[in-house]
Amino acid sequence: MLEIKNISKRYGETQVLKDFTLNIEKGKITTFVGANGAGKSTILSIIARLMKACDGQILLEGEPITNIKDFEMAKKVSVLKQTNNINVKLTIRELVNFGRFPYCKGRLKKEDIEAVNRALGYLNLTEIQDKYIDELSGGQRQRAYIAMIVAQDTEYILLDEPLNNLDMKHSVQIMKILRKLVDELGKTILVVIHDINFASCYSDNIVALKDGRLIKSGTACEMICKENLKEIFDIDFNIQEVNNNRICVYFK
Repeated sequence: MLEIKNISKRYGETQVLKDFTLNIEKGKITTFVGANGAGKSTILSIIARLMKACDGQILLEGEPITNIKDFEMAKKVSVLKQTNNINVKLTIRELVNFGRFPYCKGRLKKEDIEAVNRALGYLNLTEIQDKYIDELSGGQRQRAYIAMIVAQDTEYILLDEPLNNLDMKHSVQIMKILRKLVDELGKTILVVIHDINFASCYSDNIVALKDGRLIKSGTACEMICKENLKEIFDIDFNIQEVNNNRICVYFK
Protein backbone atom coordinates (compact mmCIF):
# COMPACT_ATOMS: atom_id res chain seq x y z
CA MET A 1 0.00 0.00 0.00
CA LEU A 2 1.02 3.58 -0.63
CA GLU A 3 0.14 5.81 2.32
CA ILE A 4 0.31 9.60 2.04
CA LYS A 5 0.22 11.22 5.46
CA ASN A 6 -0.24 14.94 6.16
CA ILE A 7 1.90 16.11 3.24
CA SER A 8 2.42 19.87 2.92
CA LYS A 9 4.55 21.82 0.48
CA ARG A 10 5.43 25.52 0.55
CA TYR A 11 7.46 27.83 -1.66
CA GLY A 12 8.27 30.76 0.59
CA GLU A 13 4.92 32.14 1.71
CA THR A 14 2.99 30.22 -0.97
CA GLN A 15 1.41 26.98 0.19
CA VAL A 16 0.80 24.59 -2.71
CA LEU A 17 -0.18 21.52 -0.68
CA LYS A 18 -1.87 21.53 2.70
CA ASP A 19 -2.12 18.49 4.98
CA PHE A 20 -2.71 16.01 2.14
CA THR A 21 -3.62 12.53 3.44
CA LEU A 22 -4.63 9.58 1.26
CA ASN A 23 -4.23 5.81 0.96
CA ILE A 24 -3.75 4.54 -2.60
CA GLU A 25 -5.55 1.30 -3.43
CA LYS A 26 -3.33 -1.31 -5.07
CA GLY A 27 -4.13 -2.72 -8.49
CA LYS A 28 -6.26 0.27 -9.49
CA ILE A 29 -6.10 3.44 -11.60
CA THR A 30 -6.33 6.44 -9.30
CA THR A 31 -6.82 9.71 -11.14
CA PHE A 32 -6.01 13.14 -9.71
CA VAL A 33 -8.27 15.92 -10.97
CA GLY A 34 -8.71 19.62 -10.26
CA ALA A 35 -8.06 23.05 -11.69
CA ASN A 36 -4.61 24.30 -12.69
CA GLY A 37 -2.55 25.01 -9.61
CA ALA A 38 -4.59 22.68 -7.39
CA GLY A 39 -1.47 20.70 -6.40
CA LYS A 40 -1.93 17.56 -8.52
CA SER A 41 1.52 17.50 -10.11
CA THR A 42 3.14 18.51 -6.83
CA ILE A 43 1.82 15.53 -4.89
CA LEU A 44 2.85 13.19 -7.71
CA SER A 45 6.37 14.68 -7.72
CA ILE A 46 6.66 14.23 -3.96
CA ILE A 47 5.58 10.59 -4.18
CA ALA A 48 8.18 10.07 -6.92
CA ARG A 49 10.85 11.84 -4.78
CA LEU A 50 11.39 14.45 -7.49
CA MET A 51 10.80 17.05 -4.77
CA LYS A 52 10.70 17.06 -0.99
CA ALA A 53 7.68 17.74 1.18
CA CYS A 54 7.90 20.37 3.89
CA ASP A 55 5.83 18.27 6.30
CA GLY A 56 4.38 14.78 6.49
CA GLN A 57 5.59 11.44 5.17
CA ILE A 58 4.84 8.83 2.53
CA LEU A 59 4.99 5.12 3.30
CA LEU A 60 5.49 2.46 0.64
CA GLU A 61 4.51 -0.96 1.97
CA GLY A 62 4.95 0.48 5.46
CA GLU A 63 8.43 1.96 4.89
CA PRO A 64 9.08 5.70 4.58
CA ILE A 65 10.13 6.42 1.00
CA THR A 66 12.93 8.63 2.33
CA ASN A 67 14.55 5.45 3.72
CA ILE A 68 14.51 3.53 0.43
CA LYS A 69 17.72 3.53 -1.61
CA ASP A 70 17.51 5.09 -5.07
CA PHE A 71 17.93 1.91 -7.10
CA GLU A 72 15.48 0.02 -4.90
CA MET A 73 12.97 2.86 -5.25
CA ALA A 74 13.38 2.69 -9.04
CA LYS A 75 12.36 -0.98 -8.90
CA LYS A 76 9.19 -0.10 -7.02
CA VAL A 77 8.01 3.24 -8.46
CA SER A 78 8.35 4.60 -12.00
CA VAL A 79 7.35 8.08 -13.13
CA LEU A 80 6.61 9.79 -16.42
CA LYS A 81 6.71 13.57 -16.17
CA GLN A 82 4.74 16.10 -18.21
CA THR A 83 7.67 16.98 -20.44
CA ASN A 84 10.23 14.43 -21.62
CA ASN A 85 12.82 16.08 -23.82
CA ILE A 86 15.79 13.96 -24.83
CA ASN A 87 18.62 15.81 -26.54
CA VAL A 88 20.42 12.75 -27.88
CA LYS A 89 19.33 10.77 -30.93
CA LEU A 90 17.76 7.53 -29.70
CA THR A 91 15.70 4.81 -31.29
CA ILE A 92 12.58 3.54 -29.58
CA ARG A 93 14.40 0.39 -28.48
CA GLU A 94 17.29 2.39 -27.05
CA LEU A 95 14.85 4.51 -25.09
CA VAL A 96 13.00 1.49 -23.73
CA ASN A 97 16.34 -0.05 -22.72
CA PHE A 98 16.68 2.75 -20.16
CA GLY A 99 13.79 1.23 -18.25
CA ARG A 100 16.05 -1.67 -17.28
CA PHE A 101 18.81 0.54 -15.83
CA PRO A 102 17.83 -0.04 -12.16
CA TYR A 103 18.40 -3.76 -12.72
CA CYS A 104 21.38 -3.95 -15.06
CA LYS A 105 23.14 -0.57 -14.66
CA GLY A 106 23.35 -0.27 -18.46
CA ARG A 107 24.65 -3.80 -19.16
CA LEU A 108 21.63 -5.60 -20.56
CA LYS A 109 21.35 -9.28 -19.70
CA LYS A 110 19.07 -11.85 -21.29
CA GLU A 111 16.24 -11.15 -18.87
CA ASP A 112 16.54 -7.40 -19.55
CA ILE A 113 16.33 -7.89 -23.30
CA GLU A 114 13.29 -10.11 -22.81
CA ALA A 115 11.64 -7.42 -20.65
CA VAL A 116 12.33 -4.79 -23.33
CA ASN A 117 10.89 -7.06 -26.03
CA ARG A 118 7.74 -7.63 -23.96
CA ALA A 119 7.30 -3.90 -23.40
CA LEU A 120 7.71 -3.12 -27.09
CA GLY A 121 5.17 -5.77 -27.96
CA TYR A 122 2.72 -4.63 -25.32
CA LEU A 123 2.75 -1.09 -26.71
CA ASN A 124 2.63 -2.29 -30.34
CA LEU A 125 6.02 -0.78 -31.10
CA THR A 126 7.98 -3.83 -32.24
CA GLU A 127 7.69 -3.08 -35.95
CA ILE A 128 8.96 0.50 -35.54
CA GLN A 129 11.46 -0.11 -32.72
CA ASP A 130 14.37 1.15 -34.83
CA LYS A 131 12.77 4.51 -35.64
CA TYR A 132 14.24 7.54 -33.91
CA ILE A 133 12.24 9.30 -31.20
CA ASP A 134 12.36 12.64 -33.03
CA GLU A 135 10.74 11.01 -36.07
CA LEU A 136 7.64 9.86 -34.21
CA SER A 137 4.17 11.31 -33.96
CA GLY A 138 3.02 12.54 -30.55
CA GLY A 139 1.06 9.36 -29.88
CA GLN A 140 3.94 7.09 -30.92
CA ARG A 141 6.37 9.05 -28.78
CA GLN A 142 4.13 8.81 -25.73
CA ARG A 143 3.72 5.06 -26.27
CA ALA A 144 7.51 4.77 -26.44
CA TYR A 145 7.92 6.50 -23.08
CA ILE A 146 5.23 4.32 -21.54
CA ALA A 147 7.01 1.26 -22.96
CA MET A 148 10.12 2.39 -21.08
CA ILE A 149 8.02 2.49 -17.91
CA VAL A 150 6.58 -0.96 -18.65
CA ALA A 151 10.12 -2.33 -19.12
CA GLN A 152 11.06 -0.87 -15.74
CA ASP A 153 8.45 -3.27 -14.33
CA THR A 154 7.47 -1.40 -11.17
CA GLU A 155 4.29 -2.08 -9.25
CA TYR A 156 3.53 1.64 -8.96
CA ILE A 157 3.40 3.85 -12.07
CA LEU A 158 3.06 7.63 -11.80
CA LEU A 159 1.99 9.61 -14.89
CA ASP A 160 1.73 13.39 -14.94
CA GLU A 161 -0.68 14.50 -17.68
CA PRO A 162 0.21 11.73 -20.16
CA LEU A 163 -2.47 12.97 -22.60
CA ASN A 164 -0.93 16.43 -23.05
CA ASN A 165 -0.78 17.49 -26.70
CA LEU A 166 -2.40 14.26 -27.93
CA ASP A 167 -5.41 14.14 -30.20
CA MET A 168 -8.55 12.18 -29.25
CA LYS A 169 -7.51 8.97 -31.01
CA HIS A 170 -4.11 8.80 -29.34
CA SER A 171 -5.52 9.82 -25.97
CA VAL A 172 -7.95 6.90 -26.11
CA GLN A 173 -5.10 4.56 -27.10
CA ILE A 174 -3.02 5.65 -24.12
CA MET A 175 -5.90 5.28 -21.64
CA LYS A 176 -6.73 1.80 -22.98
CA ILE A 177 -3.10 0.82 -22.51
CA LEU A 178 -3.13 2.07 -18.91
CA ARG A 179 -6.32 0.13 -18.28
CA LYS A 180 -4.63 -3.03 -19.64
CA LEU A 181 -1.59 -2.50 -17.41
CA VAL A 182 -3.89 -2.59 -14.39
CA ASP A 183 -6.31 -5.30 -15.52
CA GLU A 184 -3.76 -7.68 -17.08
CA LEU A 185 -0.51 -6.97 -15.22
CA GLY A 186 -1.85 -5.84 -11.84
CA LYS A 187 -0.07 -2.47 -11.87
CA THR A 188 -1.08 0.40 -9.60
CA ILE A 189 -1.34 3.62 -11.59
CA LEU A 190 -1.57 7.19 -10.35
CA VAL A 191 -2.33 9.64 -13.13
CA VAL A 192 -2.97 13.38 -13.39
CA ILE A 193 -5.63 14.12 -16.03
CA HIS A 194 -7.40 17.33 -17.00
CA ASP A 195 -10.19 15.75 -19.06
CA ILE A 196 -12.87 14.72 -16.58
CA ASN A 197 -14.45 12.32 -19.09
CA PHE A 198 -11.25 10.28 -19.42
CA ALA A 199 -11.10 10.19 -15.63
CA SER A 200 -14.74 9.06 -15.51
CA CYS A 201 -14.42 6.33 -18.14
CA TYR A 202 -11.06 4.78 -17.27
CA SER A 203 -10.46 5.34 -13.54
CA ASP A 204 -11.25 3.11 -10.60
CA ASN A 205 -10.82 5.93 -8.11
CA ILE A 206 -10.79 9.72 -8.46
CA VAL A 207 -9.06 12.15 -6.10
CA ALA A 208 -10.03 15.83 -6.32
CA LEU A 209 -7.77 18.68 -5.22
CA LYS A 210 -8.56 22.35 -4.85
CA ASP A 211 -6.23 25.08 -3.63
CA GLY A 212 -3.71 22.52 -2.45
CA ARG A 213 -6.16 20.46 -0.43
CA LEU A 214 -7.76 17.11 -0.98
CA ILE A 215 -11.46 17.97 -1.01
CA LYS A 216 -13.05 14.70 -2.15
CA SER A 217 -12.07 11.16 -3.10
CA GLY A 218 -13.93 7.98 -3.96
CA THR A 219 -14.74 5.57 -6.73
CA ALA A 220 -15.33 7.03 -10.18
CA CYS A 221 -19.03 6.27 -9.80
CA GLU A 222 -19.21 8.09 -6.48
CA MET A 223 -17.25 11.10 -7.67
CA ILE A 224 -18.94 11.78 -11.01
CA CYS A 225 -22.05 13.68 -9.99
CA LYS A 226 -23.20 17.27 -10.47
CA GLU A 227 -22.65 18.32 -6.86
CA ASN A 228 -19.08 17.03 -6.64
CA LEU A 229 -18.01 18.43 -10.00
CA LYS A 230 -19.51 21.83 -9.20
CA GLU A 231 -17.49 21.94 -5.96
CA ILE A 232 -14.28 20.85 -7.69
CA PHE A 233 -14.40 22.99 -10.83
CA ASP A 234 -16.83 25.83 -9.98
CA ILE A 235 -18.93 25.26 -13.09
CA ASP A 236 -22.21 23.45 -13.78
CA PHE A 237 -22.23 19.99 -15.32
CA ASN A 238 -24.84 17.82 -16.94
CA ILE A 239 -24.16 14.09 -16.44
CA GLN A 240 -25.25 11.68 -19.19
CA GLU A 241 -25.12 7.87 -19.11
CA VAL A 242 -23.54 6.54 -22.33
CA ASN A 243 -22.66 2.84 -22.69
CA ASN A 244 -22.49 2.47 -18.89
CA ASN A 245 -20.12 5.44 -18.63
CA ARG A 246 -20.91 8.76 -16.99
CA ILE A 247 -20.15 11.51 -19.49
CA CYS A 248 -19.78 15.06 -18.18
CA VAL A 249 -21.26 17.78 -20.40
CA TYR A 250 -20.04 21.27 -19.52
CA PHE A 251 -20.24 23.25 -22.76
CA LYS A 252 -23.07 25.75 -22.32
